[in-house]
Amino acid sequence: MTFGFAPSSAASLSTSASAASASRLLEPAEWADAGIPLLRNPREVVSGLHTRHLPRIGTAVVAVLDPEERLCASASFSRRTAPADGWMFRNVLLDQLRRVIPHDLRRRTPVRTAVLLYCREGDARWTEEDGAWMWGLRDACTLHGLRCGAYITLTHDGWQVLGEGRGGRRPSADSAPEPFALSQAPPLTPRTGGAASEVLRRAAAR
Repeated sequence: MTFGFAPSSAASLSTSASAASASRLLEPAEWADAGIPLLRNPREVVSGLHTRHLPRIGTAVVAVLDPEERLCASASFSRRTAPADGWMFRNVLLDQLRRVIPHDLRRRTPVRTAVLLYCREGDARWTEEDGAWMWGLRDACTLHGLRCGAYITLTHDGWQVLGEGRGGRRPSADSAPEPFALSQAPPLTPRTGGAASEVLRRAAAR
């Protein structure tokens, strides 16, 4: 005996799955309409995260900033070789945030902001992978009680804050670390998806 779906049902299910997957990304216009707060000094933030984590192609760095744009916590991890999917990225980002900093869900209004820097191939133009990271970052921030902040790409050509049109040539995916400036604190040992670092928390509390 053979079981199966009628062709029309199978096609309908396939279409629904594709639509659900496609909805888990944000187009540049949607990102611009989301009210993402602008970084006052994006180059300082990018340089600081680059010096802390030395990201290479395929590395993502999620960081939490206080209202003065001082770094509270950050974590870096490698992107798995799987199709870009916002739901999967959301889960990975949320897991990293939970490892490095307590949630702010008890606050009526988010105070801290999460930003994401992703080092990838290609140029600064938006890709569907970027859209999936944007969707994942926005959703992870909501579930962790944070404001959704900037999404930054780091390529061989330099860095770019998507949706803002701001960027620079250094640092890039190939450059050596620049003098540390973020929060005016010495660089910490990069964390790669491990447990929360007590050293990081103490430095952030100073």
